[in-house]
Amino acid sequence: MSARSRSRWLPPMTPPSMTDHRPRRALGVCYYPEHWPESIWADDARRMIEAGLEWVRIGEFAWSRLEPEPDALDFDWLDRAIDLLGSAGLKVVLGTPTATPPRWMLMKHPDMLAVDAKGRQRGFGSRRHYCFSHQGYRAESRRITELLARRYDSNPHIAAWQTDNEYGCHDTTISYSNAARTAFRDWLGQRYQSVDALNRAWGNVFWSMDYRSFDEIDLPNLTVTEPNPAHAMAFRRFASDMVRDFNAEQVRIIRRFSDAPVAHNYMGRVTDFDHFDVGNDLDIASWDSYPLGFLEDRVGDDAAHQRAYARQGDPDFQAFHHDLYRAVGRGRWWVMEQQPGPVNWAPVNPAPLPGMCKLWALEAFAHGAETVCFFRWRQAPFAQEQMHAGLLRPDSADAPAMAEIAEVVAALKALPEGGPEDAPVALIFDYASEWAWQVQPQGAAFSYFRLVFETYRAVRKLGLDVDILPLGAKPRGHRVVLAPGVFHASPEQIAMLTASGAVCLFGPRFNSKTEEFTIPVPLPPAVPGLSCTVTHVETFRADLPRPVAGGGAVRHWLEAIESDERVLEQTEDGASVVVGEGTISYLAGWPDEEAFDRILRTLCARAGIDTVSLPEGVRIRRIAGQQAVFNYSAEHRMFEGRTLPPASVLWPGKT
Repeated sequence: MSARSRSRWLPPMTPPSMTDHRPRRALGVCYYPEHWPESIWADDARRMIEAGLEWVRIGEFAWSRLEPEPDALDFDWLDRAIDLLGSAGLKVVLGTPTATPPRWMLMKHPDMLAVDAKGRQRGFGSRRHYCFSHQGYRAESRRITELLARRYDSNPHIAAWQTDNEYGCHDTTISYSNAARTAFRDWLGQRYQSVDALNRAWGNVFWSMDYRSFDEIDLPNLTVTEPNPAHAMAFRRFASDMVRDFNAEQVRIIRRFSDAPVAHNYMGRVTDFDHFDVGNDLDIASWDSYPLGFLEDRVGDDAAHQRAYARQGDPDFQAFHHDLYRAVGRGRWWVMEQQPGPVNWAPVNPAPLPGMCKLWALEAFAHGAETVCFFRWRQAPFAQEQMHAGLLRPDSADAPAMAEIAEVVAALKALPEGGPEDAPVALIFDYASEWAWQVQPQGAAFSYFRLVFETYRAVRKLGLDVDILPLGAKPRGHRVVLAPGVFHASPEQIAMLTASGAVCLFGPRFNSKTEEFTIPVPLPPAVPGLSCTVTHVETFRADLPRPVAGGGAVRHWLEAIESDERVLEQTEDGASVVVGEGTISYLAGWPDEEAFDRILRTLCARAGIDTVSLPEGVRIRRIAGQQAVFNYSAEHRMFEGRTLPPASVLWPGKT
């Protein structure tokens, strides 16, 4: 087994001397030799090297060219491409092509397609047209993976692997197909062992929903009104496990033949499966960063914020995912696809402000990325992504991002080696909590992801770094731990947080359900050492916030609590918002920006952490004993006596 670095909260698999050595920072690009005449491959490789690129990802969409007919294999062109790129000096990331099964595959397995919640079968003609539960397609996936792994097991140019592509993209994790129904029933049988145990766990006596056998249980869609939340939650856990198992099958095969590290490229704000579970089988976590595409598509702020950052992206969205995937990868992570210009899939598709491609890349490195790969080398003149920019135009002339690549290459040569410093603040992120609050939001405006992201943003605005931890991870040296919105936490998980010595802030909605989606007794949050009980909750309209006495307001969600603890924040009409002192406090509502700022400053002061007030759009990250400063604003900003131009980076000696 190849050596893999581990996080601080998991025991290392290898001695410290092995895990301390990290690959140096590098740039790469995504390339599709099957899209271009073989006569230009050599020139493309030469230009990549001249541009300072070191990595090239290929192959992840090439199944129809590798196997144009069932069992009629044509790997010769891929052999030549790998040899040419590698001989030029590039390290190759080879992707398994399972995100794009060829058309003949559907003739062989016509029921392999996913089905949406309305019972409509997905179709051929784009990508990700498979159901994770379909055993026939799973066998095909294993077969093509083994063919690739066997052929390139000792190829010196294959320096890493990528499994599939962007699990969950285009809403493709959750499928209501016949294959999913069969697999779900088997999953339930293994989890509950008896249908009587399932009936008790789910509370199926309600509305006469009792089952006599697992074969009677259907998928939780097309019900007259909402399904039993325990049923829906079990299905979400099952769907996540299918992704994990699909990925693990490919990884096991690759590792039988290759010692090169294995990665997967996750997405931004795709939470349909547990990335920590998938990441446990991988060496490297990577993600595909599209700051402008995500701004309107996934960040979801108001119109004024969208206008202010229309050509830069949100100042915290990329950083949040950098820190999330650093945790998923246990310290090893990449950006596998970095936006180089306008994309083609967002509601609007502006060009980045000059300097932003450089800023995005250097920001990723400041958060510990080993490699940043740009998508893609040359803009395609055909098919769905022909309006998506590349590093080259369709006529092979340099696109605007190429000049910024040169600046990044020059900057990397001068920057000191070393990773991000341990952050003073830890933030818990739990995928099961995201599923739970999608199943039972209790208010249209409640979003677990949004609550966690706004918590992260509020900490970053104080000039602080953040480590994201999965639920169950042990804080090490963190002075503040934030656990907003966690669906369910075991006594052991709670004790791990409270015993860490950190100042802990739990809530809102912390530990408010059992693992089987029932209200627990004693009532939440049930944190030892905290005299606080949530008696009921209310949600309210976005245009009816509850003003807080010290300034700001509570939005969307507020819990009524009984508590003997000191009241630290309350609404103007006397409802408690934050209670507790010492090392444990509870947050009973969702604060707006002003209230959150004050609450977190108070918490940090209690933990002995100094905070600052950063100018609008300015963020910092501490790495290798230095402080990197990023100006996401389209305006000049002043910071510590220095003028920061728009879309600029201040890293000691580099601007």
